Amino acid sequence: MKCILSLTLAALLAAGLVTPASANVTLPHVFGSHMVLQRDQALPVWGWADPDEKVSVQIGDQPAVTTIANKAGEWRVALPKMTAGGPFTVKITGKNTIMLDDVLVGEVWLCSGQSNMEMVVASCINAQEEIAAANYPKIRHIKVPKLTASVPGKDFDGQWQVCSPETAGGFTACGFFMARELQKKLNVPIGILHSSWGGTRIEPWTTPAGFADLPALADIQQKIVKADPHLVEFKDGLGKYLDKLEAWTQATRQSIAQEKLIVPMPEFPQDFVPLAARSGPHGQPTTLYNAMIHPLVPFGIRGAIWYQGESNHVEGKLYTEKMKALIKGWRQLWASELPFYYVQIAPYHYGNENPTVMGEFWEAQAAALEISNTGMVVINDIGDYKNIHPTNKQEVGRRLALLALKNVYGQSDLVASGPTFKAMAIEGDKIRIRFDNIGSGLVSRDAKPLNWFEIIGKETDWTKADAAIEGDSVVLSSDKIKEPAAMRFAWDKSAVPNLMNKEGLPASAFRSGKVPQMDILSLKVSEAKDYQLLYALDLAKAKRDITYDVDRRAQIAGPIDRVAYFLELRKRGEPTQWVYVSMDAFTPDLAKLGVPTVASKAKFQTQVSHMNVLSSDPRIKTGNDLAGNIEFFPHNYGPLNTAKVPNASDAVWDLGDQISDPEDGYGSMQVHNFNAKQTIFAFNNWKSGQNADLGIGNSDGRASGQRTLDWTFNHNASQYVVKQLKVLVRLKK
Repeated sequence: MKCILSLTLAALLAAGLVTPASANVTLPHVFGSHMVLQRDQALPVWGWADPDEKVSVQIGDQPAVTTIANKAGEWRVALPKMTAGGPFTVKITGKNTIMLDDVLVGEVWLCSGQSNMEMVVASCINAQEEIAAANYPKIRHIKVPKLTASVPGKDFDGQWQVCSPETAGGFTACGFFMARELQKKLNVPIGILHSSWGGTRIEPWTTPAGFADLPALADIQQKIVKADPHLVEFKDGLGKYLDKLEAWTQATRQSIAQEKLIVPMPEFPQDFVPLAARSGPHGQPTTLYNAMIHPLVPFGIRGAIWYQGESNHVEGKLYTEKMKALIKGWRQLWASELPFYYVQIAPYHYGNENPTVMGEFWEAQAAALEISNTGMVVINDIGDYKNIHPTNKQEVGRRLALLALKNVYGQSDLVASGPTFKAMAIEGDKIRIRFDNIGSGLVSRDAKPLNWFEIIGKETDWTKADAAIEGDSVVLSSDKIKEPAAMRFAWDKSAVPNLMNKEGLPASAFRSGKVPQMDILSLKVSEAKDYQLLYALDLAKAKRDITYDVDRRAQIAGPIDRVAYFLELRKRGEPTQWVYVSMDAFTPDLAKLGVPTVASKAKFQTQVSHMNVLSSDPRIKTGNDLAGNIEFFPHNYGPLNTAKVPNASDAVWDLGDQISDPEDGYGSMQVHNFNAKQTIFAFNNWKSGQNADLGIGNSDGRASGQRTLDWTFNHNASQYVVKQLKVLVRLKK
């Protein structure tokens, strides 16, 4: 037991959570030989000593500043402002003396984020040449190790390094290349505080106070509150659990005494588990702030740079709110409106996800520019679509330095940003986009026509636009669109646009205008005016149990004589496909007219009468009073034509397939024109969601590796960014 207690005490001492009975004066590791202190600011220096111990701190030949350690053994002084210079010696004196050598005064920047900030110089392009030339003794770097904590930490294990060919390879590349540019332009020492962790989200880096007063992040704030032992939510919640536990303990003692079976102990509520003790602690809110940012506070810094977002990139506008929380929290820590400059993440394929997700995320990152004293570096021209870690960090660092030189260091003549959207105007059959930050003028980076501009009209899909530069404007047009309504730029995860200013800085993704809501059904299908909407379903939401976006069964009054199906599909960057088919009602039961789930009890493999068919697909045989059949059932099915559907095959999944068990099987919702040997539309395997089968017309069986004309086994629903099904009925007259 004595050994265990000794080890525990040693661990607490190492963590800085207790102070020994008689302690030497100590400093957190952020203070050390070779460090850089922030110029032109009062310089906070702090540490630990015995309670009531007198501590003095002296830098160079300036008068020493003296204080007394408090009852917890904590002390802090503020050294007077200093101009850039050095090297100096810092002397800290109490019962013992600490000497810090080779201390410089200059500019200090905090560098944080995920793997693209963590990426080191040795992993960049031209790494060997960069490292060999990295003889910059006035650039200094300290790295915070990867740690998590449930409460704010006091220290970390790290040390300052002088930039040289022997050390630079391990420096944060973004931070180093920014520092190199600043050091050359300002001719002052530059310090880099490097605190990053690859693969992390933004929430772990944010302070508890940062999440407060942001309604969109209330769920995160509540999660933090419940895990904080200082707060009433934690005390009340845990108190209720302890009451249950005490009642269980008493009941269990009685059960033991009476030799009765006992009930399981109440499970500890996960809401009250410390955040850093949970699964994936480096993904929990505040845990990285606690361990990797708080120990740096209030070390003097000029500002912060941030390169993160890949792990949050599907969140759209919510990321803007999280940026607000991060920046607000850090500024509260340093009691200053710190300049905050960040990197917009680069194009990357991110698997099979919707290509436009990245447009929405880039828009969210750009929206954070509404926060005062911020700036964003755009890197869509220097990314690598196949590599989430672009290696040209030299240019990333240079662009970060441009923002600082212009906005912090007063070099107002610099152009530090690419073209940014200012205004949109519709001019007849054209759209004019005006830009700010055009520098010496707008140009195409590769001298080719401007790319990645799209426009949309009242009855059209998104269409590639011809784009022409006119002064501070780009004018958009297309011979396919006579009445444009909206535009978007670089709205795709693969977009590498060529619009930039003559200073070589690219434009970021943006959009403007009001996208018209196209009602193809009413525009193209005159018959539809005689029908009422029964169901509407976004097929992206489909699963085993269907929940319709619109379900009007309760509003349909009276018997029906006709039913119609309207399917609308659109792939990214392609025109909308649609098909409409109506027929005599094959059942009076409205529940059986929709997707034939087990719950609906729909099971039809039958011919239908008087089909009317319209479609945008020229392959579809259109017309009125056509003969057809439906295959509506939730079961498995095989290619045998046991129902003897005309023109169907026994060897191919097509117009006539054999229903088989189980009932809750693959599932088929298909309408066919058997005289034309054609599938009109198919929606199969809906329980697979994005892997469902979906199509208009006959499928190409080769695409699925199967002999199939009815889309069975194609697993292609994820290809469509729009997939809407409507079921309509006509009341019997």
